[in-house]
Amino acid sequence: QVQLVESGGGLVQAGGSLRLSCVASGNIFSVNTMGWYHQAPGKQRELVATITNNGRTNYADSVKGRFTVSRDNAKNTVYLQMNSLKPEDTAVYYCTSQQLSRTYWGQGTQVTVSS
Repeated sequence: QVQLVESGGGLVQAGGSLRLSCVASGNIFSVNTMGWYHQAPGKQRELVATITNNGRTNYADSVKGRFTVSRDNAKNTVYLQMNSLKPEDTAVYYCTSQQLSRTYWGQGTQVTVSS
């Protein structure tokens, strides 16, 4: 099992920035993909960004150029730097870890962007 704990969500004005963090613990393998999804009210959970253990990244088109995903393998931590936030970025953000064909999820952290 892998446990994921997110932090860093909150309320910010449009154009502002937030940084999310997610610490993984438990039975962690060196080869894994970590990342972030978000879910707005009434909508499906969607990919935001992922990063492999060797640093390959993937972003949703809606966040390219504004968000940056990174990780610290020594700390089993993944980050999401969110800049130029928009009201449509408002959602619960979930950390995810994929390894050995299993996907683990954090409990989620709320991000609210006011206009």
